Amino acid sequence: MRTIGRTRRIRSLPHPMPAVSALTKPAPPPSDTALLERIAAGDRSALDDLFHRYRAVAFRVAYRLLGREADALDAVQDAFVKLLANLDRFRGHSSFKTWLLRIVSNAALDVGRQRKRDARVPQEPRDAQPERFGPDDAPAPDAGLDRADLRAKIDAALARLPDTQRQTFVLHVEGGLSYREVADTLDISIGTVMSRLFYARQKLKTLLADQVQP
Repeated sequence: MRTIGRTRRIRSLPHPMPAVSALTKPAPPPSDTALLERIAAGDRSALDDLFHRYRAVAFRVAYRLLGREADALDAVQDAFVKLLANLDRFRGHSSFKTWLLRIVSNAALDVGRQRKRDARVPQEPRDAQPERFGPDDAPAPDAGLDRADLRAKIDAALARLPDTQRQTFVLHVEGGLSYREVADTLDISIGTVMSRLFYARQKLKTLLADQVQP
């Protein structure tokens, strides 16, 4: 405590000011737009950042459309090659994620069609892929049904959906896109999205009903 003049006293601060570093928050990750601008400028590290940001969701979408890990990886690789070749076409009218998943889903469907033309075996042992089916998307398994068996049955049922329904369903459920984002991705109306999802869910329930009993 010190005195100014005769009457006024000012107390000194009881504690030192916190260090500046303690007040500094971590910088937020760069936006997709910022990364795209860096890629356009030739920054290879920005491309790596963008790939790591979306590789998981891209793989989930491709895997659900194809049911085979090797094919899904091929589709994701093809999609990112196409993405790099067409970056100048991205205008920002939708989010980068919706644009990417459109490329990924189309690449996956192309791989699936090629697989059918080559008359390759459509199924192989399933890997432990995460499930994202909601309560309205598939019947609940009973206690005796092994989770891996249920995954295989769901994947087999998905493979029997028409391409348009499977693509719409997977983008919404696995890709996490809203109805509007799915509509923008596939260039269809929200009503068409809702219709495809409704019929996809109904068909999945029918296909799984005989295999998953309460």
